[in-house]
Amino acid sequence: MKSIDANPFAFTFDVAKTALVIIDMQRDFIEPGGFGETLGNDVSLLAAIVPACQRTLAAWRQAGGLVVHTREAHDADLSDCPPAKLNRGNPTLRIGDAGPMGRILVKGEPGNQIIEALAPVAGEVVIDKPGKGAFYATGLHEMLRQRGITHLLFMGVTTEVCVQTSMREANDRGYDSLLLEDCTESYFPQFKASAVEMMRAQGAIVGWTATSEQLLAALHGNSTSQR
Repeated sequence: MKSIDANPFAFTFDVAKTALVIIDMQRDFIEPGGFGETLGNDVSLLAAIVPACQRTLAAWRQAGGLVVHTREAHDADLSDCPPAKLNRGNPTLRIGDAGPMGRILVKGEPGNQIIEALAPVAGEVVIDKPGKGAFYATGLHEMLRQRGITHLLFMGVTTEVCVQTSMREANDRGYDSLLLEDCTESYFPQFKASAVEMMRAQGAIVGWTATSEQLLAALHGNSTSQR
């Protein structure tokens, strides 16, 4: 068993029963010239977490833990994209439209791919999700249950939307979840700060938070505190 001196209290986990879930680290959200930037966002905020994510992913792979990557992605005919989602956002550039890196949020398009620095390797799970949460209409819960997973470590983007939604879904399904604070980000820093506080409030009502440094220390048999 491993333990992290997390917020609001220690998070204890077994690597064999824990998965690292990497939410939507896709080119369209993170790279210059992608969908995120065309909406007027500063993608450098998201790109800044990539080195910490790389270190975490490398350490987790070395520890032999399960890795799950998600992509926000829709079928080419958009039949899995409800109007409530399709008709939101920028009125001039919506899901399915032709963007700088191909059709936006459509499976198989260049911009829909996970960035090269965090690309999946053989044996890792890749989930294409039509919603914001990783569990909605994906079969992720069933796959995790089959593998005996009880704990989840989260990183990815954006904190207040797809990451938070996925953690709340995980909480409702009985998983203990921890968010790696330096491995997640938002286009709006104040939104990230609020989301982090909400998730760990009231005795980890949604989950725990810690830094990647704390996780790596735990994997190597050390302990660090962020408090």
